[in-house]
Amino acid sequence: MPGNNQFSDLVKSPFKFRLYLLSKLPAAFFSGIKIKKFTPEEATTVVPFKWLTQNPFRSTYFASLAMAAEMSTGLLALNNIYQKKPAVSMLVTKMEANYFKKAVGKTYFNCNQGLDIKDAVQQALDNPDGSTVTIKSTGRNEQGEIVALFLFTWSFRRKSL
Repeated sequence: MPGNNQFSDLVKSPFKFRLYLLSKLPAAFFSGIKIKKFTPEEATTVVPFKWLTQNPFRSTYFASLAMAAEMSTGLLALNNIYQKKPAVSMLVTKMEANYFKKAVGKTYFNCNQGLDIKDAVQQALDNPDGSTVTIKSTGRNEQGEIVALFLFTWSFRRKSL
């Protein structure tokens, strides 16, 4: 699957991506969320357990986990709409989360549904009503144990000319 090389270059450059986060997603920047892996098919993000991401129970705050999980799916979505002609908008319309263990160290969120997102974007271009797709992000701790599972429903629509 060919990827968007310009977006991929932005994501794979730590300096450029940190600047992007600072300007567009400052909460992610200050939380220390990083990209561990990025291809057109798969993205893995990591959120650390630190002062800015903690809750009163000595674990990572659920909102910090959700932000990293959403980013693992959102990177794949952005890759498919970045500088697309005609332009396509994207929006999370639903989120579900299940938590299984306390997140007390780094938590890695992986999403491997890039092809499903690509198909949904194409459907949005072909259909005036747009399209939706539900995408899974699985969070694991450093021992590989599942910490949380998120489902994000993304909506894609072709922008008006």
